[in-house]
Amino acid sequence: MAENQEYLENIKESSFSMSLDRGLAEEVEAPEGESHLRFFLPSGDEFALSAMGIREIMQQEPDKITPIPNSSPLLLGTINLRGEIIWVADLGQFLGYPNMLNTDRGEIPVIAVEEQETVLGLAVKSLSAIHWLEIDNLQMPQDIPDHIAPYVQGEWVEGKNHHIRVLDHIAILRSARWVA
Repeated sequence: MAENQEYLENIKESSFSMSLDRGLAEEVEAPEGESHLRFFLPSGDEFALSAMGIREIMQQEPDKITPIPNSSPLLLGTINLRGEIIWVADLGQFLGYPNMLNTDRGEIPVIAVEEQETVLGLAVKSLSAIHWLEIDNLQMPQDIPDHIAPYVQGEWVEGKNHHIRVLDHIAILRSARWVA
């Protein structure tokens, strides 16, 4: 019985009351942490980006991505995002994975990340979902390959063996790899 009472007290502490026009109060659970978009790369690895750095998520037709001659092999090309031309990059290739993104399909998921005035589209294999990740539960990455280490903020462990690496969109945007 005491455990049930403690459980109810915890629920009350993690929710807030929202007043309605009719003068009624409804309990609404307050989310913990920050929202993150989870997605997969062609390697099969799952990653996440903070929703705070994401400008837009879209499904882009490959023929709408204009290849640019003599550009970096990391870049798929450019797209017109409501009058603004932005670069689209293969995120897996940028991170140093050997698997190239399959562009021979109807649509490619593109995550447009933004920092100040800089916008970049990151093409991925597939999108998972948006989840609330508690930043306090973010762990230091274990056995992380050197080629992705500068871009990983930490790992979120789900279950016993499933690690989701949380990427730093600012480190990706500011990387010297774009000029190499």
